Amino acid sequence: MRATLRFVASVMIVSGVLVIADAGVTLAWQEPISAFTAGREQGKLESGFEAPPKRVLARRPLPGDSIGKIELPPLHRSYFVVEGTQVDDLRKGPGHYEDTPLPGARGTTAIAGHRTTFGAPFRTIDKLRRGDAIKLKMTYGTFSYRVEKTRIVRPDQTEVKDRVGHNRLILSACHPLYSAAKRIVVFAREVGREPATVKKRS
Repeated sequence: MRATLRFVASVMIVSGVLVIADAGVTLAWQEPISAFTAGREQGKLESGFEAPPKRVLARRPLPGDSIGKIELPPLHRSYFVVEGTQVDDLRKGPGHYEDTPLPGARGTTAIAGHRTTFGAPFRTIDKLRRGDAIKLKMTYGTFSYRVEKTRIVRPDQTEVKDRVGHNRLILSACHPLYSAAKRIVVFAREVGREPATVKKRS
């Protein structure tokens, strides 16, 4: 009986240590298990971006398609972007809102991302400041943006996606960390674009 109790106590202690460690890592960085999953999905998105399905090139991409790569130089982060913002889409990486234009088209392009799970791509977007650079690399061109401002809004304030007098990019995520009570939205203005270079066949 004593041996059994010691075994049960040891298991409980180890389990408790693991739970505390997981919580500590999540608070300091991100949730580790979903981060591993997201890392594998990012690899798949990279492959899809390098060899995009014909439907991505011919017409509007479908949910789950790899559509491009977002670079956040001030945060030293870059991620491949998926079409769609449903749960399964955002497990792969930042997701493009399907009801907004793709980068390069006229209007406001919107991208959402997690802050604590599945790679936490937008964990530190609150550190972006006015004038900071953002780039979106698509199969058809590269689009450069400069941050204009950051706002904290309610989840139902969808007017942040409205068209304005210039091409705009917004990045959105839950706010504050570990809560979905509000949204943090970064607004950036398009300042430049470069067409994709066509690789010549040898």
